[in-house]
Amino acid sequence: MSSTRRVVIAVFPGVDLLDVTGPAEVFALTNRETGGAAGYQVELVARTRGEVATSAGLRLVADLAFAEVDGVLDTLLVPGAVNAGPDDRAAGSDDVVAWVARVAPLARRVVSVCTGTHLLAAAGLLDGRTATTHWSTAARLAAEHPGVTVDPDPIFVRCGNVWTGAGISSCVDLALALVAEDLGEEVALAVARQLVMYLKRPGGQSQFSAPLSRPPATRRDIDDLRMFIVDHLDGDLSAAALAARMCLSERHFARVFRQQTGTTPGAYVEAVRVEAARRLLEDTDRTLDQVAAECGLGSVETLHRALRKRIGTTPAAYRRRVRTTA
Repeated sequence: MSSTRRVVIAVFPGVDLLDVTGPAEVFALTNRETGGAAGYQVELVARTRGEVATSAGLRLVADLAFAEVDGVLDTLLVPGAVNAGPDDRAAGSDDVVAWVARVAPLARRVVSVCTGTHLLAAAGLLDGRTATTHWSTAARLAAEHPGVTVDPDPIFVRCGNVWTGAGISSCVDLALALVAEDLGEEVALAVARQLVMYLKRPGGQSQFSAPLSRPPATRRDIDDLRMFIVDHLDGDLSAAALAARMCLSERHFARVFRQQTGTTPGAYVEAVRVEAARRLLEDTDRTLDQVAAECGLGSVETLHRALRKRIGTTPAAYRRRVRTTA
């Protein structure tokens, strides 16, 4: 039997339920697959012992209070939560951050899931490191913590003994990677099979962040143009054609569009076309030629290049991953 691997998970009001239960399930299945030899022991820790309400409305029960945690930890895991408000800020009170800063030196490794990365950053654990978080809060993390190199695309990032994970369901991918580090790829693969999921999913977070999730422009004509682009993907959406539609010079149009959207016209059009291609690959049986034509990408070769650039995988691999074939 291996020695016990003590995994301590911080919980607090409004914590994302899956961020806690996803890794816990992976560790429990690993114990089962190894006949208990993995030795994972999961403890939930909160400000006080007892019930903690999650974002899903279900309640968790903390085994220990923050003040009661001592001794050596194998893994300290900090989940995320997002306050329901216009700022969409990562949740977590000052006492959680202070506790994380105190106990992190006791842990062999420190792990965050989703917006839990913001709590690690606030605790000073990410300065000089590369980290990831949910794609929707990555820009804020970078702005608030300039000492952290934020990469918004990976499903998870390891930098020394600190691991940071992307949004919500990626907690399972991250936990499987921790198992692989501890016990090898074969054990992690066996657990992934029990979960009916990939051990290593293709692509990164960019495949899940739709380009249309950008906030509305302050200019109504730019918002109208964005809708025009969506409705005419198989048309001429070159910068020259779009500038003519706006009755602007191409140079002035490019400057205005970037100011309003944060990206160039060409990059925006490509992102929207890739998003449309992704939906067609998920929901239809169209051939790759048909998908490329309908999305305005022109050829299968261009479709391949665009998907590899944007989501890190090929059209065929993406379709196999997201669909069940007969």
